[in-house]
Amino acid sequence: MHASPAMPALFVSHGAPTLALDDSPAGRFLDALGGELPRPTALIVASAHFGARQATVGAHAQPPTVHDFHGFPPPLYALRYPAPGAPTLAAHAADLLRAAGFDTRIDAHAGIDHGVWVPLRRMYPDAEIPVVPLAVNPGADAAWHFRLGAALAPLRREGVLVIGSGGFVHNLHALDWHGRATPRWAGAFADWLDARLLAGDRAAAQDWLHQAPQPLQAHPTPEHLWPLFVAWGAGGGAARALHRSWEFGSLAMHAYAFGD
Repeated sequence: MHASPAMPALFVSHGAPTLALDDSPAGRFLDALGGELPRPTALIVASAHFGARQATVGAHAQPPTVHDFHGFPPPLYALRYPAPGAPTLAAHAADLLRAAGFDTRIDAHAGIDHGVWVPLRRMYPDAEIPVVPLAVNPGADAAWHFRLGAALAPLRREGVLVIGSGGFVHNLHALDWHGRATPRWAGAFADWLDARLLAGDRAAAQDWLHQAPQPLQAHPTPEHLWPLFVAWGAGGGAARALHRSWEFGSLAMHAYAFGD
């Protein structure tokens, strides 16, 4: 891959699968986002819905679109995101991860789950940019995921856009499908984490379980938060807020850029 000015690293919240079709503030933000960035040579996307107990990189040459959800409107199941894979890039990324000390596996069969294709369908609807999925580790912590992203930071100078796709506040049991006001606990957590990101306070953010207000209400399980730390590791420094909105009461759709 050719050298180029470093791409930023991004964190986006992918929300419910209906984000792929709905007219919403978050959807409109994603519609515009791809065109506001330099055109990437490839995309590496860490998704909350691709989990493994070791560093794992997808290397399928034509990754299938995975509909990893149930009970949603039929049109969602007809959607496909036929972007090519990038096995050579996957191998390069795996080498970087191994060099950083990660026990690393290449998965030649990994598809792209809705944490990948839902935001990409809106950012890059032509589905022409190669996509490499990257797993999060449900058993690791924020510092592990930050180091995972940091190991991939050199790819940004090769035109690769590293994206973490998760949820800024994500508690499915607390959703209000009528979309009423954001509950106080959700707003307090989001405000706390937003402030840490904008200040570049990585130490406090990585200690979110002990320092953030209502951490286990905001994230009963942490997999939707881990992509944020992957993006932060890849970009470094303080974040720049790109978007803030809420859906279904407590579902935070915030997005940030690092390293630009």
